[in-house]
Amino acid sequence: MDRADVCVLLPTYNEAETIGEVIDGYRREGFTDILVVDGESTDGTQTIAAEHGARVVIQSGTGKGQAVREAIEHIDAEYVLMADGDGTYRPGDADAMLAPLEAGYEHVIGDRFANMKPGSMTRLNRLGNRVVNRAFAYIHGRDLRDILSGYRAFTRRSFARLALSADGFGIETEMAVECVKRDVKTKVVPITYRPRPDGSDTNLHPLRDGGIIFLELYRRAKTNNPLFYFGSVGLLSTMSGALLAVYVAVEWITQRISHEVIAVVAAAAIIFGVQLLMFGVLSDMIFTLHREQLQKIEEIEERPPRLERKQRP
Repeated sequence: MDRADVCVLLPTYNEAETIGEVIDGYRREGFTDILVVDGESTDGTQTIAAEHGARVVIQSGTGKGQAVREAIEHIDAEYVLMADGDGTYRPGDADAMLAPLEAGYEHVIGDRFANMKPGSMTRLNRLGNRVVNRAFAYIHGRDLRDILSGYRAFTRRSFARLALSADGFGIETEMAVECVKRDVKTKVVPITYRPRPDGSDTNLHPLRDGGIIFLELYRRAKTNNPLFYFGSVGLLSTMSGALLAVYVAVEWITQRISHEVIAVVAAAAIIFGVQLLMFGVLSDMIFTLHREQLQKIEEIEERPPRLERKQRP
């Protein structure tokens, strides 16, 4: 792939300790179009990035997600290689990330777990990543192995098809969900993941950002797996109502004590849960029919035009 057709995108916030070496690494790999979108760093990240030959844009909002969405407005290249500015990803893996795009794929995810160096990730973060990936595979029906990876390669055209709204670290989860939902051809490739250099502090807060990621996974299931979205709440409500009903029945049979209020709550919970389960089934049927219709439309659009038969004189 011609390096002139690729823009290296580096969202940053207070990455002064590492951004210079990261930019130099990609320049050594032959990339000349390097875009740094900075969230108003206070440690000189912008100045260092500009000194090392990168284009620097100050984002208008805050958060990695907002930086990525805004960056596309400043990119003219056909392909985008996105990485972090903290030095954890190897510029030497760029060819492996870009190769699937030449083969016809539209989105590439770098699998950090394929070659994770010691000290790259805490046990808590590793466990959280595993849980998130398992949840994603269960909810959205596809195992992408490392949906939280920040090393991505994609075509600018495919990115325009994604409906993204996350502002923070939920952007990677949102991109993965949208790729599955919109049938974007996605490839996972093994990469090396390194520890952050000494003096470089992470902007990730495991508990807060982990909660945001799980919320994003569940919220996106509404339009990609409505049966799970409505069914999970419906099942929880039905089971809670059933347990309350059993308690009321046992109290009445054994001690002749009536719990009218609890009985009403139990009945309401069961009715509400069953309704949600029915709504989830109907929504899933509509969603399946909608997806089938979209596939038929795409097949019709991809068919070559038929030659008009010449009319006989």
